[in-house]
This record gives sequence, structure tokens and C-alpha cells, in this order.
Amino acid sequence: MDEYIEASHIRCKIMGLLPGNLFSTKVLEGMELQKNLDKNSELILTAATFINHLYDFVRGSEFFALLCDGEGCILNVVGDEKILYEASKLKMVTGAYMDEAHIGTNAMSLVITERRPSQVSGEEHFIHVYHKWTCSAAPINDEFGNIIGIINLTGFIENVNPHTLGMVVAAANAIERMLENNKYNLMIELCKKRLETTFDSITSGILTCDLLGNITTMNMQVANMFGYNAGEMKHMKIPDLIYNFNEIVQRLKSKETFMDEDIYVNTPANKLQFTLTAYPIYSLNMKIEEITLVFYEIKKSRKLAGRILSGQAIYTFDKIIGVNENFNKLVRYAKKIADSKSTILITGESGTGKEVFAQAIHNCSNRCEEPFIAVNCGAIPRTLIESELFGYEGGAFTGAKKAGNIGKFEIAEGGTIFLDEIGEMPTDLQIRLLRVIEEGVINRIGSSKQINSDVRVMAASNKDLKHEVEIGNFRKDLYYRLNVLPLYLPPLRERRDDIAELVNYYMSKTSKRLNKHSVDISEEYMGYLKNYDWPGNIRELENVIERIVNSEVIQMNLYNEIVEEERSIDLYVGNTLEQMEKHHISEVIKEVKGNMTLAAKILDIARSSLYRKVEKYNIDYQKIEG
Repeated sequence: MDEYIEASHIRCKIMGLLPGNLFSTKVLEGMELQKNLDKNSELILTAATFINHLYDFVRGSEFFALLCDGEGCILNVVGDEKILYEASKLKMVTGAYMDEAHIGTNAMSLVITERRPSQVSGEEHFIHVYHKWTCSAAPINDEFGNIIGIINLTGFIENVNPHTLGMVVAAANAIERMLENNKYNLMIELCKKRLETTFDSITSGILTCDLLGNITTMNMQVANMFGYNAGEMKHMKIPDLIYNFNEIVQRLKSKETFMDEDIYVNTPANKLQFTLTAYPIYSLNMKIEEITLVFYEIKKSRKLAGRILSGQAIYTFDKIIGVNENFNKLVRYAKKIADSKSTILITGESGTGKEVFAQAIHNCSNRCEEPFIAVNCGAIPRTLIESELFGYEGGAFTGAKKAGNIGKFEIAEGGTIFLDEIGEMPTDLQIRLLRVIEEGVINRIGSSKQINSDVRVMAASNKDLKHEVEIGNFRKDLYYRLNVLPLYLPPLRERRDDIAELVNYYMSKTSKRLNKHSVDISEEYMGYLKNYDWPGNIRELENVIERIVNSEVIQMNLYNEIVEEERSIDLYVGNTLEQMEKHHISEVIKEVKGNMTLAAKILDIARSSLYRKVEKYNIDYQKIEG
């Protein structure tokens, strides 16, 4: 062995590590893992493309690629199914530490201690179960020479090759250059982004052209309005788009104005009518050099109908309520990954708001103008989910439409598809989904034609997908493909400091929706709400608030009864509306000493209606009167 490997083995023995150990002694999970992923989000996003390219070189050779932070914590794993299965048995998963102190001598630990690329094979590993592997690792340094990450390629020892280390070093250098360029270009990019954002944020379509109609600049909106992509527009001339361009030029040359006039534009589908204003741009000698054309939509119904048919995300991050520090870090991390093309897996208990997060990420991304399609994999019959996702050709099966049917992936083209309850997806369909994610193509049922698919995939589950993989209900390779950017949404009981904020928000929202008065919540009752465990999470909290708003004054009477008799919240949250109505009517009759006319007036119902309710609820009003 080389001297530095022998020195590492000695250090391992001094630290008390046992060669027979199977797992790293430190593996992050839950919020701890989420914090570390948030901290290293720039590294993860920058390195993702290079790791995938590195893996593509060795695909099928039973290798897997790892990205670690500067301390050896695994941030991302991509690889062949067989060796990933072997790695998962040894807990070489996201969150596991591969440094010397926690797992002994390996290529990643030597990168940290020796600060240079390393290759470790077979018995050079301190841990015996790693003797069957060869691993090559290289450091990712910042501009000051500090190790901020490690890239590693691991395979079975029979596949050891000195060139593997060279590929890993090249990938690490490329990531370093990309990170360095990102910093150097940040200020320039910010300035450029301000101008582009201002230009593109204008809801009108704007472009400039020379007097021959050659387009020089344009914003994104004008291409969207006309139905072309930006690449097509750049090579077009204005006379090809509008029929009276020469007339516009002549009027501007004659010092006339061209303001808010309706014109027809030749779009890919048909002619569409817009309102146009043209402004001349003069050179230093006061001759018209260019023209700015500003287009306004006349009819918005066509685009609105398209959005309704295609799907629309309504939630944004400003509608996600929370003051909890860890929760807000999660929101910031979700914003950072919004523009990434990588898949996102959102996990958490039922009612924690997984689809709300997915919609907010979509609306924060550069795909926000495109469709957001949500598919509940658990709500669609197993026999129909394949055709729902991928569509089918006419006559593909009995009962199929003659013209065929478009699938959700095609509808979501350019946008986002959200696969909720992904753990319920049939195993055979998981294979098809994996192919779509890896190759970016889909096939309709009954067709061999491949359709290119540019769709960002987000998935969600309230199940423990790791456990589902272990028991064979979910494919391991699909799990790793989906879990590139994991998001764990904590249950409400882990963010109790958000409950008061959420109560106020839903109280205001629900009272407006039901056209009822908002109800004041006392500090003592708020304490009950904060101490409740909320098994249904935010969904349950919203339902409780709606019940409070519906009960209005009854809630306060019932609350007093709880304090005086039961000292428990269970009576309130467990009562049905009928029970609450019966109690309210009894209290009012008791208050007016059995005067049914006055009671009906207070309750704002007819006297006959009051008697029907008294009979329905078997209220002995004569006993109350007495």
C-alpha cells in the first residue's frame, strides 16, 4: 500500500474503527439532511449535469457516481441498479458521511485528508465490505483552495481502471470552473437580468426592427402572443407577420403617428387581431433608424381557455404561511431549485401541503407560463393510469376513441407534471415513467412513434418510499431518479410556532368565503390549538377553523363549557354542526325563558322553523321555560 493509505489505516485504528463495520456511523435524515441540502444547493445544481455526463460514460458497467460536500456527506447518487442496490444495503445513501472518522479509508476520505485526487481499490479500503469495490475521487475546490465538495465514481473491483480517476478529475475541474464562472459573472448577470426582467415583465408584446423589417430585439411576451418560439421569431421579418408594415414606415417618416390601431398578425394557426402602437427610433442625424412595435391583445379568451384546458397552478410562495425558521429555510431552498430541470420528490404526512409546494415551485420557475398538470396516481384506476399519462392512438384498445387521446405528459409539454401519491403507481408503469425521465420521450399506447417530451417532473408521497423499495413495492432505479432534489415537509406538530399565524390566515380567508364574521380566539383556546398534535396537519386545521366560523357565538359558549366542565378541546373539535345547533337553540330558549317568538327572532328564523328544529332535536322547551 502507498504510505498515505497505510497512514490512514493507522489513524482508523487509533480512532477505534472496526474493519467489520458495515455502515457509516453518521447518516443525516429528515430536517438535518434538508438543512445540509439547502446549504449546498448551488453545488448540487451546478454538479448535477456533470455527474450525469460522468455516469453516462460508465452506464451499464456497474458503476455509480457520488457527490459529497466538503466534509464527506453524500448529496447526490446516480448509478446502475445492481450496484446501487449493493450500496443501499451498506447505507451509502444521501446523508451518509464517507469521511475517515465515520467509515474509514476510502477515496473520498483520502481526498479530505490528503487534499488531492485519490483512487482506492480492494483491500486498500479499511472496511472489509468495501474490499469488493474500487473508488476514484477528486476534490472540488473554491477560489481560495478550500474543498467544498467531492466527486466520486465507485464500481466493482474487477472493473478498476486508472483512466477512471482521470475522468473524475476532469469532471471536478469542470465543476470548479463552472462555480468560478458563476461568481465572476454574477454582477454582469444581475445587471442583464434586471433589464431582461423589466423588458419581459411587460404584459405587452414588444419588438424593434429596422426599416426593412429585420427584428433586432424582442421580449418573451411577443413570441407567446404570436404562437412562435423565440428562435423562429429571430429569423422572421415584420412584413411576413403584418401586412401593412410599409404603410406604418411611411406614416412614421411623414411625422404621422401610429397609435392603438387594430391590425392582423399572421400566426402559425391563423390570423389574429392585435392592437398596435409604433414608435420611431431616430439616429444622431434625426433619421428614423429603427421602429419599436408594441402589441396589445384584444381577445384574451383564447389564451384563458387554453390555460384552463392545459392546467394552471394557483399557489405561489407568498401564499405559503409560516414563521418557523426551519420551514422558511425549506421555502428558500425550494425557491433556489425552482428553475432546475432535475426531478423533485416531495415527502411528508397527509395534509402538509405537498401539492401547494409543487405549484409554488412551478410558479417560481421559468416554466410558470406553461401548464401545471397534477395527477393523483392513487385516484386513477390501475387499468386507466397508463392511458391518462401517455395517451393512446385511435383503436388502441376496446372502447378507445377513434381519434385517439392526448396524455397528461403531452398536455404538460414545456411545463410541469406533478405525480401525487407516486407510491401507488403500478410497478410496470414505473418502468415507463423511468424511461420518460431518462430519455425525454414518450410513446402513446398503440403507437411506436416517439414524441419528445420537455416536462419537469415533480412527485409526492406520504409513504416512506425507501421502505417501499426495500419490500419490493417501488423500483429502486425510479426512486433514485425521482429523489434528485428531495423536499421533506414537516408535520404541523413540528412547527407549532406557525399555528397562530395559520389560524389567523384561515380565519380571515374562511370568514370572507362564507360571508360570516371573523371569530376572536382567546389566548387560552389558542394554547389548546398549539398543543394539539394535528394528525391531519394543515388540512385538519383549516377544517377546524371553518367549523369555528360556522358556529360563531356558539363557539364561545362551548368554549366556556369546556373550560368550566371538561377542560378539554375534544368536545369542541369532535361535535357535529347538528350537535352545535341543538346546543345553540337550547341556550337561546333558556336565555329568553321559553319565549318562542323572541327566540325565533334572535335566531333569525321563522317561528314554525324553530318548532320544527325543537321537534327534530327533541328539545324540551317547556322544561327550559319552567
